[in-house]
Amino acid sequence: MKSHSSTLLAEVRTFRQNHPDVRYVDLISLDIPGRFYGKRYPVEMLEKVAAGSPLKLPQNAVLLGAQGGLFKIGDYCFHDGDPDASRRLVPGTLKPVSWEAQPLGQMLITSDGTEAPIEFEPREVLAKVLERLHGKGIHPVVAFELEFYLFDRKLADGLPQFARDPLSDDPDDQPTLHIERLSRFAPVLDDMVQTAQAQGIDITVITAELGPGQFEINFGHLDDGLRAADWAALFCRSTRGVALKHGYRASFMAKPYLQHPGSGMHVHVSLYDAAGNNLLAAHQQQPLRHAVAGCLELLPHCMPIFSPNHNAFRRLGGTVNAATKACWGYEDRDACVRIPESDPRNLRIEHRLASADANPYLVLAAILVGLEHGLEAACDPIAPLNEDRDSGHDFPLEMLEAVRAMQQQPALREGLGAEFVDVYCENKRQDHLAFQQEINAREYRWYL
Repeated sequence: MKSHSSTLLAEVRTFRQNHPDVRYVDLISLDIPGRFYGKRYPVEMLEKVAAGSPLKLPQNAVLLGAQGGLFKIGDYCFHDGDPDASRRLVPGTLKPVSWEAQPLGQMLITSDGTEAPIEFEPREVLAKVLERLHGKGIHPVVAFELEFYLFDRKLADGLPQFARDPLSDDPDDQPTLHIERLSRFAPVLDDMVQTAQAQGIDITVITAELGPGQFEINFGHLDDGLRAADWAALFCRSTRGVALKHGYRASFMAKPYLQHPGSGMHVHVSLYDAAGNNLLAAHQQQPLRHAVAGCLELLPHCMPIFSPNHNAFRRLGGTVNAATKACWGYEDRDACVRIPESDPRNLRIEHRLASADANPYLVLAAILVGLEHGLEAACDPIAPLNEDRDSGHDFPLEMLEAVRAMQQQPALREGLGAEFVDVYCENKRQDHLAFQQEINAREYRWYL
């Protein structure tokens, strides 16, 4: 903390000088379900924190369920006195918030890099994986792609309504995969991009996807995995805010419509050594095959991370490009692990299974552990889809089964940390059971 204090102090003072109307800054961090929690600090108090004053928040805020409540998880939450835990400011993340009614700032905070990091904090889990890989001479380069839907701001009887196209209220009139849809929604999309760029996020490609009101945003490649995940998390926050400002509701929900494609989180990962050589391309790409084998072996045990809620499991195998097995292929979007065509320098995997509402820190951590496991085991993968369309390993398609598979996997417990795995699995189990505690209208229609 002290080594960064002068840099942080300069960052806060520069921000105050450039944004004199900002009185408060939201200090935010991602919890296990992938939602931000934190505190709103007066900007003058933030300057004191940057200078070295303690910053503490309840440790158990990381354990919140999808609806914000706490579950009894081991000795946490209800038998530990709800202790505070130290956090630190993440340098370079203090930015203005443009989508709120009043001038505001935001800044990421984390427990990684503190004297006592929280073992189950998502950013800390990823930080440990990256630190271990760097110690082995492996340096990932990462890029996220996120799909999302635009809806009308108002719900109809609790159900989402299609985003109102300026030229037509009929969703069938929206051109799918057509550049014209980008023009029709240009005001809100342009604002989303500009707002993300103001947060320091490198936005590259924008695509109109298959679903009505569905879009995809791609980010630039980064040699800092933590920062890449930061970008994905911050983009979700800013995009939801900008959409509301324009009269829409943006959602990264995995499967909002049964009859239309779901929204995914695609992660591109390449691995380099300290000299900048692509490790996956060496020895006629044999390490690539090993890495793929490791990903596929651990994938069925990572499903609570890739599909973090009941709705996310609905996305799997339902429509276009959503796999039903742990499989791979060259230039094949039906594969969980796709190998895009590229030169040896840019050879990479594209992991396509995670839903858009998954936690980006944990998704990347799970992918990297799979790659690491494969490189060390040096096993060949199953046949690619290009050779056998039926190739693939089964994976769980229901949360409780997925939790059992995750909790019992030794390589995953070692790679992500046993404490994290136990806490995460119990959080997902409790969240799923809480979700089931409601009788819906269909049950009455079928069984009353």
